Amino acid sequence: MSEPVRVVEAAAYEVPTDAPEADGTLAWSATTLVAVTVRAGDEVGTGWTYAPPATAALVSSLLADVVRGRDALAPEGSQEAMVRAVRNAGRPGVAATAVSAVDIALWDLCGRLHGLPLWRLWGAEERPIPVYGSGGFTTYDDTRLVAQVDGWLGLGLGAVKIKIGESWGSAERRDLRRTALVRSRVGGDVEVFVDANGGYPVGRAVRVGRRLDDLGVTWFEEPVSSDDLAGLRRVRDGVAADVAAGEYGYDLPYFERLCAAGAVDCVQVDVTRCGGYTEWRRIAAVAAAHGLDVSGHCAPYLTVPVAVATPRLRHLEWFHDHVRIARELVDGYTDPVGGVLAASDRPGHGLSLRHPALERYRVA
Repeated sequence: MSEPVRVVEAAAYEVPTDAPEADGTLAWSATTLVAVTVRAGDEVGTGWTYAPPATAALVSSLLADVVRGRDALAPEGSQEAMVRAVRNAGRPGVAATAVSAVDIALWDLCGRLHGLPLWRLWGAEERPIPVYGSGGFTTYDDTRLVAQVDGWLGLGLGAVKIKIGESWGSAERRDLRRTALVRSRVGGDVEVFVDANGGYPVGRAVRVGRRLDDLGVTWFEEPVSSDDLAGLRRVRDGVAADVAAGEYGYDLPYFERLCAAGAVDCVQVDVTRCGGYTEWRRIAAVAAAHGLDVSGHCAPYLTVPVAVATPRLRHLEWFHDHVRIARELVDGYTDPVGGVLAASDRPGHGLSLRHPALERYRVA
């Protein structure tokens, strides 16, 4: 039995931030969501990614015809066909995000056609997924930073993460002062994570990392560029905190190199960039083979189903921007309780977009 995909559509929406935001290497005032809708039989599947509007055009011009007519009950076959189709466009970057959004939508459709939540379709046992609070942008003053941290504590989250590496690592004193402020606010029972977004050179990352060790920081994300595997390894060897990277991994070979280089203690995977649910599950297997944990980068609600089915899953990032967008524009999400998210019992990934609410943000 097969069910052909009849419709593949994509649109882009630009949602303004609720305040100016920046990390160590980039500033932004809006988050762009590219949504994909697929249809087969009487069911509709939805997926999305956070990427430029050009991603929607790439779905329409390169991927829609490849997927249309293929079996909706066989998403992995469609993913393979999409990867072949983007060869000349270059798979990393925008093409990978487009493939990811369509793959997520196809798996959602497959689960709905089977009448099963995805985690159960993949043969996993239901389990709660730990999440950590993420935001703490370098543009925040102390008052806003503390208020955000207090909100996470109120939800029972066991870890919180802020941005450091401000101005390409040149504001080291402020980085350390803000981290110390957060540590004093959360006390000793809550973990403190930091994310430099590749802002430091290697030597400075090690020096800052040792000061962060003194503050009890346990997670040092992208201390240097995630492309600098040797540099990540040097930082990992020089600090006590776990070093993490991988959010800009767009295909399986990158993650194999990252793991084989001994560059990280925990592999970050972004389901909206890496190639969707199909590629995430392959990446998780590679990480497990190297004895490494996996952490979900951003998009927490889309990630929960595949996180449940992931060996050595450490936690998910409950990222401020994506949580804020979900609260306004997504049906089916739940807030964490006691620091964990529960998997949905609804078919597919259990989420749907509020299209009437989305329309005021549409840009493509």
